[in-house]
Amino acid sequence: MATKVYIVYYSMYGHVAKLAEEIQKGASSVEGVEATLWQVPETLPQEVLEKMHAPPKSDVPIIAPNQLPEADGLIFGFPTRFGMMCAQFKAFLDATGGLWQQQKLVGKPAGLFTSTGSQGGGQETTLLTAVTQLAHHGMIFVPTGCASGHGMFEIEKVKGGSPYGAGTLAGQGSRMPTELELEQAFFQGKHIATVAKKLKQSE
Repeated sequence: MATKVYIVYYSMYGHVAKLAEEIQKGASSVEGVEATLWQVPETLPQEVLEKMHAPPKSDVPIIAPNQLPEADGLIFGFPTRFGMMCAQFKAFLDATGGLWQQQKLVGKPAGLFTSTGSQGGGQETTLLTAVTQLAHHGMIFVPTGCASGHGMFEIEKVKGGSPYGAGTLAGQGSRMPTELELEQAFFQGKHIATVAKKLKQSE
Protein backbone atom coordinates (compact mmCIF):
# COMPACT_ATOMS: atom_id res chain seq x y z
CA MET A 1 0.00 0.00 0.00
CA ALA A 2 1.32 3.44 -0.94
CA THR A 3 2.55 5.86 1.68
CA LYS A 4 0.32 8.94 1.50
CA VAL A 5 1.90 12.35 1.95
CA TYR A 6 -0.35 15.41 1.95
CA ILE A 7 1.09 18.85 1.16
CA VAL A 8 -1.45 21.22 2.68
CA TYR A 9 -1.00 24.94 2.08
CA TYR A 10 -2.43 28.42 1.85
CA SER A 11 -1.15 30.76 -0.86
CA MET A 12 -2.43 34.21 -1.71
CA TYR A 13 -0.04 35.32 -4.46
CA GLY A 14 1.40 32.00 -5.61
CA HIS A 15 4.74 31.87 -3.79
CA VAL A 16 3.77 29.17 -1.30
CA ALA A 17 1.95 27.29 -4.06
CA LYS A 18 5.14 27.18 -6.13
CA LEU A 19 7.08 25.72 -3.21
CA ALA A 20 4.28 23.22 -2.59
CA GLU A 21 4.48 21.97 -6.17
CA GLU A 22 8.22 21.37 -5.84
CA ILE A 23 7.75 19.66 -2.48
CA GLN A 24 5.21 17.39 -4.13
CA LYS A 25 7.78 16.50 -6.80
CA GLY A 26 10.33 15.67 -4.12
CA ALA A 27 7.91 13.51 -2.18
CA SER A 28 6.75 11.74 -5.34
CA SER A 29 10.35 10.88 -6.22
CA VAL A 30 10.37 8.38 -3.33
CA GLU A 31 9.26 4.96 -4.53
CA GLY A 32 5.94 3.89 -3.09
CA VAL A 33 4.90 7.40 -2.05
CA GLU A 34 1.72 9.10 -3.24
CA ALA A 35 1.98 12.88 -2.74
CA THR A 36 -1.13 15.05 -2.98
CA LEU A 37 -1.57 18.83 -2.97
CA TRP A 38 -4.37 20.42 -0.94
CA GLN A 39 -5.40 24.00 -0.16
CA VAL A 40 -7.04 25.21 3.03
CA PRO A 41 -10.21 27.33 2.76
CA GLU A 42 -9.98 31.06 2.14
CA THR A 43 -11.40 33.22 4.93
CA LEU A 44 -11.35 36.62 3.22
CA PRO A 45 -14.32 37.86 1.15
CA GLN A 46 -13.80 38.00 -2.61
CA GLU A 47 -14.12 41.80 -2.65
CA VAL A 48 -11.27 42.09 -0.16
CA LEU A 49 -9.09 39.73 -2.20
CA GLU A 50 -9.74 41.83 -5.30
CA LYS A 51 -8.66 45.00 -3.50
CA MET A 52 -5.49 43.17 -2.47
CA HIS A 53 -4.92 42.27 -6.15
CA ALA A 54 -4.83 38.57 -5.27
CA PRO A 55 -4.98 36.31 -8.35
CA PRO A 56 -7.68 33.63 -8.66
CA LYS A 57 -7.09 30.43 -6.69
CA SER A 58 -5.75 27.39 -8.49
CA ASP A 59 -7.83 24.26 -9.03
CA VAL A 60 -6.01 22.40 -6.25
CA PRO A 61 -8.80 20.88 -4.11
CA ILE A 62 -9.79 22.28 -0.70
CA ILE A 63 -9.14 19.96 2.23
CA ALA A 64 -11.35 19.49 5.30
CA PRO A 65 -9.77 18.90 8.71
CA ASN A 66 -11.25 15.40 8.97
CA GLN A 67 -9.23 14.35 5.90
CA LEU A 68 -5.85 14.87 7.61
CA PRO A 69 -5.78 11.45 9.36
CA GLU A 70 -5.83 9.76 5.94
CA ALA A 71 -2.22 10.87 5.38
CA ASP A 72 0.86 9.02 6.60
CA GLY A 73 2.86 12.25 6.49
CA LEU A 74 1.92 15.94 6.35
CA ILE A 75 3.72 19.04 5.11
CA PHE A 76 2.09 22.37 5.94
CA GLY A 77 2.89 25.62 4.11
CA PHE A 78 1.75 29.20 4.63
CA PRO A 79 2.93 32.80 4.25
CA THR A 80 3.94 34.76 7.32
CA ARG A 81 2.02 37.55 8.97
CA PHE A 82 4.21 39.48 11.40
CA GLY A 83 6.48 36.51 12.02
CA MET A 84 3.74 33.90 12.46
CA MET A 85 1.49 31.81 10.23
CA CYS A 86 -1.27 33.62 8.36
CA ALA A 87 -4.80 33.71 9.78
CA GLN A 88 -6.23 31.48 7.06
CA PHE A 89 -4.02 28.57 8.03
CA LYS A 90 -4.46 29.22 11.73
CA ALA A 91 -8.24 29.10 11.24
CA PHE A 92 -7.88 25.73 9.53
CA LEU A 93 -5.79 24.31 12.36
CA ASP A 94 -8.19 25.77 14.93
CA ALA A 95 -10.84 23.56 13.34
CA THR A 96 -8.86 20.40 14.13
CA GLY A 97 -9.90 20.34 17.79
CA GLY A 98 -11.95 17.19 17.22
CA LEU A 99 -8.91 15.41 15.78
CA TRP A 100 -6.90 16.50 18.81
CA GLN A 101 -9.49 15.12 21.23
CA GLN A 102 -9.55 11.81 19.37
CA GLN A 103 -5.73 11.76 19.00
CA LYS A 104 -6.08 11.15 15.27
CA LEU A 105 -2.77 12.81 14.32
CA VAL A 106 -0.55 11.42 17.07
CA GLY A 107 2.73 10.05 15.72
CA LYS A 108 2.36 11.39 12.19
CA PRO A 109 5.54 12.99 10.77
CA ALA A 110 5.05 16.59 9.68
CA GLY A 111 7.08 19.38 8.12
CA LEU A 112 6.61 23.11 7.57
CA PHE A 113 7.47 25.67 4.87
CA THR A 114 6.80 29.36 4.40
CA SER A 115 7.11 32.57 2.40
CA THR A 116 8.07 35.99 3.75
CA GLY A 117 8.40 39.42 2.21
CA SER A 118 12.01 39.91 3.28
CA GLN A 119 14.98 38.14 4.86
CA GLY A 120 14.05 39.57 8.24
CA GLY A 121 10.36 38.87 7.78
CA GLY A 122 10.13 35.70 9.85
CA GLN A 123 11.60 32.77 7.91
CA GLU A 124 12.52 31.05 11.17
CA THR A 125 10.02 32.49 13.67
CA THR A 126 7.05 31.59 11.49
CA LEU A 127 8.01 27.93 11.43
CA LEU A 128 9.22 27.80 15.03
CA THR A 129 5.94 29.19 16.34
CA ALA A 130 4.01 26.76 14.14
CA VAL A 131 5.71 23.79 15.81
CA THR A 132 3.36 24.29 18.78
CA GLN A 133 0.46 23.22 16.56
CA LEU A 134 2.22 19.95 15.77
CA ALA A 135 3.21 19.37 19.38
CA HIS A 136 -0.34 19.68 20.72
CA HIS A 137 -1.45 17.05 18.22
CA GLY A 138 1.42 14.76 19.19
CA MET A 139 2.86 14.89 15.70
CA ILE A 140 6.55 14.35 14.95
CA PHE A 141 8.22 17.50 13.64
CA VAL A 142 10.63 16.65 10.83
CA PRO A 143 12.94 19.61 10.09
CA THR A 144 15.13 19.70 7.02
CA GLY A 145 18.20 20.59 9.05
CA CYS A 146 21.21 21.49 6.95
CA ALA A 147 21.05 18.23 5.02
CA SER A 148 19.65 19.79 1.84
CA GLY A 149 23.15 20.50 0.59
CA HIS A 150 25.51 23.39 0.07
CA GLY A 151 22.61 25.74 -0.59
CA MET A 152 21.91 26.04 3.12
CA PHE A 153 25.33 27.61 3.53
CA GLU A 154 25.04 29.99 0.58
CA ILE A 155 25.69 33.59 1.69
CA GLU A 156 26.31 35.34 -1.63
CA LYS A 157 22.76 34.96 -2.92
CA VAL A 158 19.54 36.21 -1.37
CA LYS A 159 17.48 33.17 -0.39
CA GLY A 160 14.76 31.92 1.88
CA GLY A 161 14.65 28.69 3.82
CA SER A 162 16.13 27.57 7.12
CA PRO A 163 16.92 24.35 8.99
CA TYR A 164 13.26 24.34 10.04
CA GLY A 165 11.88 24.08 6.52
CA ALA A 166 11.88 25.42 2.98
CA GLY A 167 11.11 29.06 2.35
CA THR A 168 11.08 31.79 -0.24
CA LEU A 169 11.29 35.58 -0.23
CA ALA A 170 8.44 37.28 -2.06
CA GLY A 171 9.74 40.86 -1.92
CA GLN A 172 6.91 43.13 -3.03
CA GLY A 173 5.22 40.14 -4.62
CA SER A 174 7.00 39.93 -7.96
CA ARG A 175 9.89 37.71 -6.83
CA MET A 176 9.09 34.02 -7.25
CA PRO A 177 11.06 31.09 -5.75
CA THR A 178 14.57 30.77 -7.15
CA GLU A 179 16.27 27.59 -8.29
CA LEU A 180 18.09 27.35 -4.96
CA GLU A 181 14.86 27.74 -2.97
CA LEU A 182 13.15 25.14 -5.16
CA GLU A 183 16.02 22.71 -4.61
CA GLN A 184 15.48 23.01 -0.87
CA ALA A 185 11.74 22.47 -1.33
CA PHE A 186 12.35 19.34 -3.42
CA PHE A 187 14.69 18.01 -0.76
CA GLN A 188 12.13 18.67 1.98
CA GLY A 189 9.45 16.72 0.15
CA LYS A 190 11.80 13.80 -0.48
CA HIS A 191 13.11 13.84 3.09
CA ILE A 192 9.73 13.84 4.82
CA ALA A 193 8.31 11.28 2.40
CA THR A 194 11.24 8.99 3.20
CA VAL A 195 10.61 9.36 6.94
CA ALA A 196 6.88 8.77 6.51
CA LYS A 197 7.54 5.64 4.46
CA LYS A 198 9.92 4.21 7.06
CA LEU A 199 7.46 4.86 9.87
CA LYS A 200 4.62 3.26 7.94
CA GLN A 201 6.72 0.18 7.19
CA SER A 202 7.54 -0.20 10.89
CA GLU A 203 3.89 -0.38 11.95
